[in-house]
Amino acid sequence: MFHIRKPPDIAASEITPPEIYRRRRFLRDAGILAAAGITGSLLPAAADAGRKFPNLRKGPFSLDEKPTSYKDVTSYNNFYEFGSGKGDPSEHAGNFRTFPWSVAIEGEVKKPAVYQLEDLLKHHPLEERVYRLRCVEAWSMVVPWVGFPLRDLVRRVEPTSRAKYVEFTTLLDPAQMPGQRPGLLGAGLDWPYIEGLRLDEAMHPLALLAVGLYGEVLPNQNGAPIRLVVPWKYGFKSIKSIVKIRFVEKQPLTTWVRANSREYGFYSNVNPAVDHPRWSQAAERRIGEDSLFSPKRKTLPFNGYADQVASLYTGMDLKKYF
Repeated sequence: MFHIRKPPDIAASEITPPEIYRRRRFLRDAGILAAAGITGSLLPAAADAGRKFPNLRKGPFSLDEKPTSYKDVTSYNNFYEFGSGKGDPSEHAGNFRTFPWSVAIEGEVKKPAVYQLEDLLKHHPLEERVYRLRCVEAWSMVVPWVGFPLRDLVRRVEPTSRAKYVEFTTLLDPAQMPGQRPGLLGAGLDWPYIEGLRLDEAMHPLALLAVGLYGEVLPNQNGAPIRLVVPWKYGFKSIKSIVKIRFVEKQPLTTWVRANSREYGFYSNVNPAVDHPRWSQAAERRIGEDSLFSPKRKTLPFNGYADQVASLYTGMDLKKYF
């Protein structure tokens, strides 16, 4: 049973005045924009104008393909912390608090630290990169991300010789993330969400830590305020709302491997020759462009990034290490 409170039942003291709400929203956005170098007199104008990052340079490896529409990118998502349906994140993440935000760097590094997001971004200039995003359910998008190379952060914290993998952890906060609670929205996963890369994968210049898309601050439903983007792997490897990055000697036990290792491998490189047990990976549907009756696109090995990343897996049996 649910009790829906009608307006007369809500005390006036519980209602946030619009001017205070706007001020809070402005301060949150201002912190992220200031971290990206938007300061002084430019800050209020930038924050009011759609929270844009100004003067972004186009990064390397950026595609010339037409991006998926902003509406589709921000309304059709996998973010199980807010529900297992594709529309659940945009519906349930609106009040998710993303400022202030900190990221802990731990494990086999010479410079462990806890970074406030704005301090972290001061050391890493942002750029825009248009990448393909391919999900294991056989749908894809083209997204203009805003971020900086993961390897820049890795170099800064100086991994020790024992560091072989990088483990990422999402925020655990069931009060804000209804998908982490038992119930209809939950996906039955062990929380918090954990993902991982080999250290050489993390050092590849394609791997990106993203804080925005379409030139704007990252929307909550897309993994705000900071997420990973690994474009040659299936989308679930690109972990969202990161609060911890840990350098470890042994391969991390990631969330989907723990949940179902038969269907979701640690590497999860996009591979048309290795089908998911419940559907083919040989073709895909591009969100926003292909109708139900349109022919599907042929899936590209490593999501089209084979020239850049195939050498990482030389000598590996990619059907065994899927």
